[in-house]
Amino acid sequence: MKNTTPIILSLLLFLLSIQSIPCHSFNSIFSFGDSYTDTGNINVLGMKLSMSVYSDDLPYGQTFFHRPSHRFSDGRLIVDFFAEHFGLPYLKPYLGKNGSFRQGANFAVEGATALDPTFFKEHNLTSYVDPLSTSLSSQLQWFKELKPSLCQTTKECRDYFSRSLFIVGHIEGRDYVKVPFSKLRMMATYAPRIIRIIVGIIKELLHQGAQTVVVPGNMPIGCLPIILDVFDLNDKYSHDQKTGCIERYNTLSRYHNSLLLKAVEKLRVNYPHAKIIYADFYEPVLNFVRFPQRYGFISNPLVVCCGRGGKYNWSPTQMCSLPNVTVCKNPSTYLNWDGARLTEASYRYIANSWLKGPYADPPIVDIHTN
Repeated sequence: MKNTTPIILSLLLFLLSIQSIPCHSFNSIFSFGDSYTDTGNINVLGMKLSMSVYSDDLPYGQTFFHRPSHRFSDGRLIVDFFAEHFGLPYLKPYLGKNGSFRQGANFAVEGATALDPTFFKEHNLTSYVDPLSTSLSSQLQWFKELKPSLCQTTKECRDYFSRSLFIVGHIEGRDYVKVPFSKLRMMATYAPRIIRIIVGIIKELLHQGAQTVVVPGNMPIGCLPIILDVFDLNDKYSHDQKTGCIERYNTLSRYHNSLLLKAVEKLRVNYPHAKIIYADFYEPVLNFVRFPQRYGFISNPLVVCCGRGGKYNWSPTQMCSLPNVTVCKNPSTYLNWDGARLTEASYRYIANSWLKGPYADPPIVDIHTN
């Protein structure tokens, strides 16, 4: 009888090799959102209008890129960690019109809202419309402009986008942050309208051929230092005693998330072929605030790393990158980077919790390998 050992070993090696190859691999990522996702679109808009954007200057980007990377953080964002995980290049801003977008594009813009920017002025929610402001609908239009360079026929587009990961958000927090504290109750009445806009964008992407869509919820905006500083009423009853966050804002975030989750569940029923992932932004950030030392953060997680002045090391007149503004020695021990956005360390944890769980339903890796 012939020795079968070499054959068995070869078979085992072959089986091990095919187990290491994912059954499904994303070949591109398309991202829509605000400053939590923007990798340079706001900078392009700023240059067109001769307006400076402070993410163009250090210390933005200092931790990982060691230079300004057009990201509103000290380093990488959630979308950057996604790109690394799937072996893809970092997403280029669409408005940069730089090279091929076949492996993905970023349509996110700092300050973007779900509602049209003029909505806030028309409804007396603000007296000022930022000339750099954009909406989620604008980003969808940019995607449609790009699409013909990626695919032509319906079948070709469905095949191409079936291997793409779409991320719709984080964005809706901006709709609420722009509103004065006194008008939060009014803004809550517009939450269903915001959800309908987000759902409409997702449906359009699904009709264009998308099959895997990540939909992040709202973070606890009552824990943002810019909110705490500007709307701090020095009233102990307006704050959560355990976290120090302004509870009324967090209540609005939870209400928004409950509506969004119901909408996602309905989308799953109506589009059974698609994988629609609800990504929880609220719980991981709130856990950072509740148990900072568990994640390696300083004991007062509401203090800003890059800023100066005020109770939270943040002041509207001394924001990050301005002269004489201080930067913490170790950003990885801070939750918040510049008062509105998070540090790379925070984004790393959230990205992993969405890729592998427990803060995504279902985890993205489960979709990726099935």
